[in-house]
Amino acid sequence: MSFFLTTGSTVICPHGGMAILVTSNTIAVLPPGPILMLTDIHPIGGCAFAPGGVPLPCLSIRWLTGTLHSTINGVPALLDNSVGLCLNAAGAPQGTAIVVQTQTEAVGI
Repeated sequence: MSFFLTTGSTVICPHGGMAILVTSNTIAVLPPGPILMLTDIHPIGGCAFAPGGVPLPCLSIRWLTGTLHSTINGVPALLDNSVGLCLNAAGAPQGTAIVVQTQTEAVGI
């Protein structure tokens, strides 16, 4: 069973940076917050990625997949199995986002 990602979920980059989960969605809300959408871009803070000692932190997450069964104004919602790329300042991918925690109740939308 998959669960929706909300602003109350926890998502990190592969190097431990924390995503700031914000959304423009104001109509589909579950405890503990609004459901995230495929078009949302999430900033990342605290990424420690430094290959060869040169800081190259992940700065944002752009999502590649969402659900087609539940949309918000025609935009796919994000689930705990959605795939997001963690990008550096140049927009280069540095790994996939890791969903650590999400809503735990099954709710149909």
